[in-house]
Amino acid sequence: MDRTTEMLASYACRLSFEELDDKTVHQVKRTLVDTMGCAMGGFVSEPAKIARGMASTITSTTPARVFGTDVYTSPDMAAFANGVMVRYLDCNDSYFSPGGGHPSDMITAVLALADPMLSDGRTIVTAIALAYEVFCRLSDQVVIGDLGWDQGIFSVVGAACGAGKILGLDQEQMSNAISLAITPSLPLAVTRSGELSMWKGCATAASSRSAVFAALLAAEGMQGPGEPFDGKRGLWEQAVGKPVEIIDFPMGGSRKADDPFRINQTIVKSYPSQIHTQAPIGLALELGKKVALADIKSIHIDTYHTAASTASSEPEKWNPKTRETADHSIPFLVAAALQEGAVTPGTFTPQGIADATKRATMAKMTLSEDAEFTANFPDQYNCRITVTDQAGEVHTAHTAYSKGHKNNPLYDIELEWKFRSFASGVLSDMQCDQVLSALWAFDEAIDMDDLFDGLVI
Repeated sequence: MDRTTEMLASYACRLSFEELDDKTVHQVKRTLVDTMGCAMGGFVSEPAKIARGMASTITSTTPARVFGTDVYTSPDMAAFANGVMVRYLDCNDSYFSPGGGHPSDMITAVLALADPMLSDGRTIVTAIALAYEVFCRLSDQVVIGDLGWDQGIFSVVGAACGAGKILGLDQEQMSNAISLAITPSLPLAVTRSGELSMWKGCATAASSRSAVFAALLAAEGMQGPGEPFDGKRGLWEQAVGKPVEIIDFPMGGSRKADDPFRINQTIVKSYPSQIHTQAPIGLALELGKKVALADIKSIHIDTYHTAASTASSEPEKWNPKTRETADHSIPFLVAAALQEGAVTPGTFTPQGIADATKRATMAKMTLSEDAEFTANFPDQYNCRITVTDQAGEVHTAHTAYSKGHKNNPLYDIELEWKFRSFASGVLSDMQCDQVLSALWAFDEAIDMDDLFDGLVI
């Protein structure tokens, strides 16, 4: 195998629970609380119904459970169906460095195999931390989105490592799992361009499905290409256009204090929308307390290039027609926050998206890139909104860290509130209590029965 594959496989096989510090273990549990809440919030969505319907037609001698149901399916279809639920609200975690995406999408690949393998909590926590390390550290060095590819390129690799860890693959098998995951999996960035479709919330679920399939193939002895990254026509040559030297992953005592496990560097979202819209929403809610919507004459938004570029280059963001486009539209979301005093899943009804008041508010907006904000991204997620009222008075709000950023985190109790706010539509209060109790003690679990049983609707 090539150097990159060998390095990833070696790290995946060697990482143990004992190497995870207490903060990292707790962050994995925090992430599970967030991810399961998002899944329950997305349970009733149309894409989730489609995915569950397909999953229910599949039987397997290695049965894996579908969230919220008593349905068992194959592990790869469980990873897909559960992943669609997790991703639908666009409220699960994010990682940008500046590359990245939504690493918690990979969790469903780990859980899909942990269920039939009867894995204990420590094994699952380790596999999740591993998947994050692989996805995030690859994203640290390659901004795949700038090259026209979607984030699933790296999530399929991280998920394959996490799935392989659950299966107990040796290094040769893990190498093949990685190769079999990445070789057929180059998703296009068109997924997140223009008017967005249902597939926006399903793309990385498909990567998780592919990762599980690859790990199972490798466990049976299937071999993949030996140089999927570094070789001729491998990923670096074909997708990046130049060689990439991935830095070795730190092990045990070699890990420095200023180089924590990457799961500790993620951003938890406060609102069900794209990561770059989190700060604008928070600022709009703040300004909405100071000036009435009817009194607003103009709104100007300054932000960094990544946030400003799609609103500038894609007219669909100024005239969204789908839920998936609306939750990526800074103009729409600022208008919604000012009008409704909140941004929730209920913001994105067809009537809400087409609302005339929101459209009139959007017409009062301008948006531009601030060079200093761009220079400070991704360490800071700067946004400034300036509202001028009919009397000519100027109201300004600014933040560098939206609520949920590692420098402005959601506390555990706030994560619980987020879980309940999403899950309460389908689970009882008693079920919410049961699931939260299971998640906060996840590292002590002997299997996942308490979690899956508590989620049955």
